[in-house]
Amino acid sequence: MAMRRADRLFQVIQALRRRPVVTAASLARDLEVSERTVYRDIADLVASGVPIEGEAGVGYTLRKGFDLPPLMFRAEELEALVFGARVVASWGDRELAKAATEALARLEVALPERLRARFERTPLFAPGFHVNPAVAGGLTSLRTAIEERRKVHLCYADADGAATERDVRPLGLFFWGSTWSLSAWCELRDNFRSFRLDRVVELRVLEARFVDEPGKLLDDLFHRERAYPEWGAAPGPDRR
Repeated sequence: MAMRRADRLFQVIQALRRRPVVTAASLARDLEVSERTVYRDIADLVASGVPIEGEAGVGYTLRKGFDLPPLMFRAEELEALVFGARVVASWGDRELAKAATEALARLEVALPERLRARFERTPLFAPGFHVNPAVAGGLTSLRTAIEERRKVHLCYADADGAATERDVRPLGLFFWGSTWSLSAWCELRDNFRSFRLDRVVELRVLEARFVDEPGKLLDDLFHRERAYPEWGAAPGPDRR
């Protein structure tokens, strides 16, 4: 199905925002339209006040400082935002849930009437009544620890109930649809480990900070995961 013209104009501006110079040929290829259509779209955007500079055959650039009105969404994009915010509101910690709810409220107020109706009837929900409050509560501390590069002491129970204690460098939090996991550099094992938050018996953010070291970063973990595709695309929640 052909893209609506309004959506195409939006995509043209987005492409100009992402790259310093964009040619009509590359835009035509990305949007699956003719270069003649691109030239016409550029001319219409300029006429409407969008500060695009350049010329045919050379390329176009968007003058610095220009930004789009924040609410030019396609209906499907709006549904994705609403659903994403509802997931966060249900499955995130208190601060994230509050931020998601407030963001939805601000979005609804500012939307034009046509999109507001779509917003109100988005039939995508993420009930969180079975979320363990202790898990959600731990997210706040872990997000702070990751941001501030603070080590974390964990008392952790494995799948068989055996308890272990260790200090870790928290790197990233992953949501798996039914539980959260923490991926970290474990100082006890001297390697990456992932911990299911619903098995964390005790969590304490330490005063001790850590510095980023090559080989112990989240990017290094992702690189290792990609090297072993049978492990999947992200650190699994059951690796201890």
